[in-house]
Amino acid sequence: MATRARLFDRSKLPKLPLGEIDLARRIELAREECDSEDEEKGRPTLRRMLGELEVLTEPARRLVRGKLDIPATSSPKTVLILPGFAAHPARMRYLARNLERAGHKAKRWGLGFNWGADEKTFEKMERRLIEIRERYDRPIVLLGWSLGGLYARELAKRQPDGVRKVITMGSPFSGSPRANNVWRVYQFVAGHRVDAPPVKADLAVKPPMETVAMWSPNDGAIAPRSAAGHPGERDRAIALRCTHLGFSYAPEAIYAVLSELERD
Repeated sequence: MATRARLFDRSKLPKLPLGEIDLARRIELAREECDSEDEEKGRPTLRRMLGELEVLTEPARRLVRGKLDIPATSSPKTVLILPGFAAHPARMRYLARNLERAGHKAKRWGLGFNWGADEKTFEKMERRLIEIRERYDRPIVLLGWSLGGLYARELAKRQPDGVRKVITMGSPFSGSPRANNVWRVYQFVAGHRVDAPPVKADLAVKPPMETVAMWSPNDGAIAPRSAAGHPGERDRAIALRCTHLGFSYAPEAIYAVLSELERD
């Protein structure tokens, strides 16, 4: 199996169509070895990962509990919601609707499915942020789930005047980018290593405004420490008890976000 030092030597391939070459490269990225066990240290166990299957019962539980009791906000905010890896904004719709029921304005990122980071994506996000900032004439809150939270942190560094606050949910901004159960899938889909994205970024550096990290010990995808971060990498860390997928729909996650939006 190839190590990172000698991953995918294109010169040794037979003459293949570009599509097959790209597929072979992505397979090698997915099979890549770690340099040491420390790179994946802290990643969730198989039991935690299987706990993510509770998402299958969420529609039924939502019917049983009915509408959430959402208090009206005393301080309306404009919130740009950034979805997680391989997620569509529709996955965040339940969260967005409850924010709007409270009186906030919840805005989509406008880029469809999130298939990974690249400079064009960031340029489009910057334009979207600037557009919303100018439309409502006030700095906005960036709310990012998983990979979307990494986008939120970096976007806030690029456009600090347009951002009031950053909230991340289960986002692996701290420690090893391989301390999770999805980095191989990410490398296959995105086509680049998790520690070498085609975008300049220092994920652990805190944005220059209030930054709150929500994390969960029940996360089945991301190492809890990676999502909680260390002092100096965020202003506050808030522990929840939802799964990784649950950040987008669990009542406690929704109430935690609403609570943060009430803080100035």
